[in-house]
Amino acid sequence: MMMMAKKYRREPMPPLLRHIIEYGLVIIGSFFVAMAFNVFLLPNNIASGGVAGISTITKGVFGWEPGIVQWVLNVPLFIMGLVILGKNFGVKSFVGTVVLPLFVILTSNWDPATPDPLLGAIFGGMGVGLGLGIVFRGRASTGGIDLAAQVLHKFTHLPLGVSVALFDGMIVLTSALVFSVEEGLYALIGLFVTSRTIDFVQVGLNTSKNVMIITDDVDDVRDAIFERIDRGVTVLSGAGGYTEQERKVVMCVVQQNEFTRLTQTVKRVDPGAFVVAMNATEVLGEGFKTSR
Repeated sequence: MMMMAKKYRREPMPPLLRHIIEYGLVIIGSFFVAMAFNVFLLPNNIASGGVAGISTITKGVFGWEPGIVQWVLNVPLFIMGLVILGKNFGVKSFVGTVVLPLFVILTSNWDPATPDPLLGAIFGGMGVGLGLGIVFRGRASTGGIDLAAQVLHKFTHLPLGVSVALFDGMIVLTSALVFSVEEGLYALIGLFVTSRTIDFVQVGLNTSKNVMIITDDVDDVRDAIFERIDRGVTVLSGAGGYTEQERKVVMCVVQQNEFTRLTQTVKRVDPGAFVVAMNATEVLGEGFKTSR
């Protein structure tokens, strides 16, 4: 049973405004990806996976314009996803698929930020991760290798993460053969930094704790949390693993700066309470974020 000390509801965002914001995020995120690609990754021959990595390799081998290569690959991959997977990827994803190569072309004359491949891998990976994270916040994607990975997953039943890793791994391996082993290793660094940055943009700083409290004084602990912490709780049913006796478990999610006050409150009511705290990477609901 969920009980909240304070109830309120935020007015929903008008659909038109929400769509405008989401399209804006797709465009802004695509710009960051293109900028990081042209300023950090491409000048240092860092092909850190994806269609952008393929375009880096074709630029080095054939001299082909990366933006054109990305268009030539992205649009057919998007159509293949629609036909084979039968999913509605949405207009926003198509916008990302088209706009990203356009921004790559428009920023192709920008000067490289650094000739150091390590710095290029790190900051290029951060820039791409930031851009993709913003695009994902807009509930869209930029297409590319992820769609090919989903097709492979459909026909081979390989885990989707493995399918993505196979494609990115082949691109990184090809870059090591075309450029050098060292540049292939830099590409791995860029790929890792990109994935971590996407996680950061998606989840943000970890500022919440999910606290599980096992106590014989459930009512008193619950009331104390209501009064002193002003947070809601959920009372769960459990059983002792050894005694098999039924026990009640109080679950409460609090902000990081409320955690110490919560544990002190619980211990003041029941010094023998068993308290377990876990990091909560994202919390949606009353008192926290109300939407993505």
